[in-house]
Amino acid sequence: MRKSVNIANKTAPIVAFLILLAIWELGVRLYHIPSYILAGPGQVLVTITKTYPMLWFHGSMTMLEAISGFILAIVIAFVMAFLLDTLFWLNRAIYPLLIISQTIPLIVLAVLFTIWFGFGLLPKILVVILVCFFPMVISLTNGLNTIDPDQISLFRSMGASRLKTFIMVKLPAAMPAFFSGIRIAATYSIMAAVIAEWLGSNRGLGYYMTLQQKQFAIDRVLAAVLVICLLSLLLVKLIDLLEYLMVPWNRKNSSQIWEN
Repeated sequence: MRKSVNIANKTAPIVAFLILLAIWELGVRLYHIPSYILAGPGQVLVTITKTYPMLWFHGSMTMLEAISGFILAIVIAFVMAFLLDTLFWLNRAIYPLLIISQTIPLIVLAVLFTIWFGFGLLPKILVVILVCFFPMVISLTNGLNTIDPDQISLFRSMGASRLKTFIMVKLPAAMPAFFSGIRIAATYSIMAAVIAEWLGSNRGLGYYMTLQQKQFAIDRVLAAVLVICLLSLLLVKLIDLLEYLMVPWNRKNSSQIWEN
């Protein structure tokens, strides 16, 4: 019974997606919508097969920007979370600023970084870092704050230092919350890279979409959108796999990484 429920939960989104595609294709054909306004799914798939070398070229650059910024954001989030957890006065001073920083529109940051650092790789990576850093550091900090104080007191009574307590007690307990933030940041990383490419670049999926949009090649724009969605989904599944391997104490069952 439980197995059939799991199969139904997995197939339901696929069936719903296929129905939406069928409605989309039928609407385009039935109402004779010009391709420069809206291309059908069939035409988009044909476009992907014809332009996959170009999509691969631009997609690989977007992935490079996204993954580079994503990894650096993880490192910075770890350091910042440790400092916020260790230094109470820093937590009181910095934490509100982290919240306020999220009110700054992403497009403003992308424009500023393009002006300051040009059209190279650096401004795209900086945008990705800033977008991914916030959900990571907030989730890890909140996870660290949920640790039972008695566990910390017991470990410290055995002579453990602050650093060892953080690594051995606090960090393992906070990892599930941290991976929740990483999962959110993974989808943000692709989006941030694409937006940065829109505003100033000579390659990448954002740049490619801008070129095709100016030529009213909507089928190529939608093909790039599909690639972006697939890259985001791939990153999320990789994060699920990493969580499964690195946080074994949080496994629900052996098929956890495919349930979402």
